[in-house]
Amino acid sequence: MRLPEGFTAGHSTDRERLTGCTVLLAPEGAVAAGEVRGGGPGTREGDLLSPASGASGVQAVLLAGGSAFGLAAADGVVAWLEERGRGHETPAGAVPLVAGAVVYDLMLGDASARPSVEDGYAACEAALSEPELGTVGAGTGCSVGKLGGPGSWTKGGVGGASLRLGEATVAALAVVNAFGEVVGEDGAVLAGVWREGRYVRTLDLILAGEVPPRFSRESTTLVCLMTDAALTKTEAWLAARAGSAGMARAVDPSATAVDGDFACCLSSGAVATDPLALSAVAAEVAALAIRDAVRRAGGVPGCPAASERRP
Repeated sequence: MRLPEGFTAGHSTDRERLTGCTVLLAPEGAVAAGEVRGGGPGTREGDLLSPASGASGVQAVLLAGGSAFGLAAADGVVAWLEERGRGHETPAGAVPLVAGAVVYDLMLGDASARPSVEDGYAACEAALSEPELGTVGAGTGCSVGKLGGPGSWTKGGVGGASLRLGEATVAALAVVNAFGEVVGEDGAVLAGVWREGRYVRTLDLILAGEVPPRFSRESTTLVCLMTDAALTKTEAWLAARAGSAGMARAVDPSATAVDGDFACCLSSGAVATDPLALSAVAAEVAALAIRDAVRRAGGVPGCPAASERRP
């Protein structure tokens, strides 16, 4: 997947302890907006993404593992931006603005591992216009289908997708660590709760009276939309909300009380586009990126990938 002109993304990955972080760097002057749905958020500077915020955008978005501990990696992103004079202009100089969101990945790998300041900096150094996808960065310790407990989880990861809308490009990068399952275009389960050689739908288990165990109650899907379309902050916020709708197409159930589902939209403003059409495309590209994450993910000890499951 190639990102729109001016955008780059990079990862820092700990494959041994199964955590990491992903940084998306926006071009100068980018507009940014977003929202959190669900009852388990883990964010930094989220108010900057509100359409009511005075700041038009951010210079970067951090997506990280490590639960709330992982938000510390944003300090490394701030340091990297400061060294390059990038930030929100103030009378005393440029102040880097970095929005962040995390997933709870502490149940896979080493629970004491979490992305650090150095990891945030390293992810910036590694940023490319065609980032690596799969079991990398913030997706390293991700899993989906939490209801059945660790023995039935399926590997999540980082996915991406892009679509053309006239002269504009709309891309999405997703970090998938959902409580529910990821479903395909035909509604079939791509990755989720695995029992007795097949996937079992989360809703069916809940309706049958199964209660989610306490250790399954920290989950999240993160989606960052990037476009070279020209959007106001409010229009970018509406595109992010459409991204949340796309999330609901691909994750079932989504925005639960245990999911801190987060969607944001970054716009570089280079191409004139109908915001209504862009919102429709944003929903689709978000769903595609989520599905791509479980299709690309590689298995890790204790959590096979969908490619290793054969119903």
